[in-house]
Amino acid sequence: MSGGQKQRIAIARAILKSPKILLFDEATSALDSQSESVVQEALQVASMGRTTIVIAHCLSTIRNADMIVVMQSGEVKELGSHDELIANENGLYSSLVRLQRIGDTSSEANAQTGRIGCTSASERKPGSPHDMSRMLCLDNRPTGDGGGEDSTNKKPKVHVPSFKRLLMLNAPEWKHALIGSFSAALFGGIQPMYAYIIGSIFSVYFLTDHAEIKNRTRDHTFTFVALAVLSLLLSIGQHYNFGAMGEYLTKRIREQILKRILTFEIGWFDRDENSTGVVCSLLAKDANIVRALVGDRMALVIQAVSAVLIARTMGLVIAWRLALVMIAVQPLIICCFYACEVLLSNVSSKSKEAQSKSSKLSAEAVSNLHTITAFSSQDLILCLFDQAQYTTRKENIRQSWFAGLALGTSVGIIACTWPLNFWYGGKLMAAHHITAKALYQTFMIIVSTGRVIADAGTMTTDLAKGAEAVASMFAILDRKTKVEPDNPKGYKPEKLKGDVQIVGVEFSYPSRPNVIIFKEFSLSIQPGKSTAIVGQSGSGKSTIIALIERFYDPHQGVVKIDGIDIKMYNLRALRRHIGLVSQEPTLFSGTIRENIRYGIETASEEEIENAARSANAHGFISSLKDGYDTWCGERGLHLSGGQKQRIAIARAILKNPAILLLDEATSALDSLSEKVVQESLDRVMIGRTSVVVAHRISTIQKCDLIVVLEKGAVVEKGTHTSLIAKGPSAKYFGLVSLQQGGNRH
Repeated sequence: MSGGQKQRIAIARAILKSPKILLFDEATSALDSQSESVVQEALQVASMGRTTIVIAHCLSTIRNADMIVVMQSGEVKELGSHDELIANENGLYSSLVRLQRIGDTSSEANAQTGRIGCTSASERKPGSPHDMSRMLCLDNRPTGDGGGEDSTNKKPKVHVPSFKRLLMLNAPEWKHALIGSFSAALFGGIQPMYAYIIGSIFSVYFLTDHAEIKNRTRDHTFTFVALAVLSLLLSIGQHYNFGAMGEYLTKRIREQILKRILTFEIGWFDRDENSTGVVCSLLAKDANIVRALVGDRMALVIQAVSAVLIARTMGLVIAWRLALVMIAVQPLIICCFYACEVLLSNVSSKSKEAQSKSSKLSAEAVSNLHTITAFSSQDLILCLFDQAQYTTRKENIRQSWFAGLALGTSVGIIACTWPLNFWYGGKLMAAHHITAKALYQTFMIIVSTGRVIADAGTMTTDLAKGAEAVASMFAILDRKTKVEPDNPKGYKPEKLKGDVQIVGVEFSYPSRPNVIIFKEFSLSIQPGKSTAIVGQSGSGKSTIIALIERFYDPHQGVVKIDGIDIKMYNLRALRRHIGLVSQEPTLFSGTIRENIRYGIETASEEEIENAARSANAHGFISSLKDGYDTWCGERGLHLSGGQKQRIAIARAILKNPAILLLDEATSALDSLSEKVVQESLDRVMIGRTSVVVAHRISTIQKCDLIVVLEKGAVVEKGTHTSLIAKGPSAKYFGLVSLQQGGNRH
């Protein structure tokens, strides 16, 4: 959805709550003029009978307030109604009003300050919150700037890759693999040796010579001690080496997956199954599951195979008749564990689906904690979290009964083999085919093998989870992006003129293929000129920015830069010449200096400060305790909206791009800051192609060309003066009039 659409939904949510106190923090800042006018009427009715506090930049949102508080540097400078404050021509409020006037208009229109608050009197007549929701006129037309969810998108079926491919990722650690496998194989042979000695020691106690009993017992004891020491060394060898392999593999897989994900087209991230929570879960949890699969589980497999081969060989040599019978019943045990693995694999798949939904919900809850707290919706979030897991939890419990039955059957079969072995062994002894010593040795050796198989069978859960994790990770690694960001054959321009041509474009977002944004859309953006794009929310303004950046490819038509199809460029090389400041600026968890020079690590301190000055950011940065070393926090949490946006503007200015894209770049700034930043942007835009998406007419009236969009089509083009001259019937004239509070230019 577009910024305006999201903001109107948030307003409807607040009004539906029917609160006694309404708090509006720039509630209409993302709306176009026409939508703002309609929504503002709804907000005025909604505030009747309620205490209302409004923080606003535009005076059109607070001019009818009972009390306006003008603040500067954390102090209250002026108090009064709009008429009282505007009467003082030398006052701060009046100066702010003049800053936002267009041309020579005398309208008492848009004015703003760092913080303007107002409270509505509680004596007003109460309004109906349900009527307010209807008056918001939420735009449900299929022309949004953003893409939403579409039920036609289906998750492709993922096939489990071979285990060999996974091991090949560990090829650089072949020495660790060799030593670990050798240690595990030897460790597997120790168990049959233990069983052989235990079987042998039984016959010692039937001897009649006490001295011989003592000597043989001492020999066997020393053998046990030697095997214990050897077990310790071999165990250290196998677990260390396989553990090191697993850690290297985890690091390598995470790096490759993240590297691959960063190459995917934006449309891939629009899908629910690729949300932030799911991707983070893949990197954090699935990689660890694979580490355990290659590390500890691989060691256990080699150990089990070695133990089974050595034990069966020893059993056949000592008493082959008895050994054959005991070996014959072991496949039943293996079959039980295989059936259990199949059941647990199904359970793991359903659990993974529930985990993905839960992770997505958790990530959204943490990211929007302020909103959840403001609406006291903690219980609702917990309820949704429980619902996301309820169906799968119920199915998993049912599947667990089958898994438990399979596991119980395998244990029962192991127990039932014991009386069979002793019965048949007794018959062989009666026929003088084996001795008692051979019976005990063979029994202990083969039974110990059964226990090794049982231990290996406990891996079924890990194997089921590991198979799903391996499949999901290789699905990422094998996926071919639809927009290659670093095509080596792509054209790498050293310099751009900035001639942008959008010709015959048809476009809809991949997540909403049935919602047509553009149809046969064409637009010419002249090099070195500034082009402004205005229109209602959802008219396709931000989509033009996305197409120029090649976040998406059009279904038909072409986007050209300097006469070359944008698909022919090496995107990374092209984007070095394009600067972008979005409506919702993104800052990373780092210092202010790191965020300004993001993407240009070689920038000097002087260049960083000059860019900050141009964006009117140097003043507030210098006033901070740590200056440019101030930590921004996660997503810039420690900074205000205006401060974040000025840092984003400084980052774009430092890039010195040939094409500058400004998507509501000054929407979060107060009047004084906006004026200074706008002057800086006006200087920066000289000599370079600039595309400005804006709602405020004051930010674009000096542009060389203004393009008015409506429902994905160009309805008017021209300069500010020529468009105003068309009179009241023109779309642009109507937008200007709305921002001037009805007083026409």
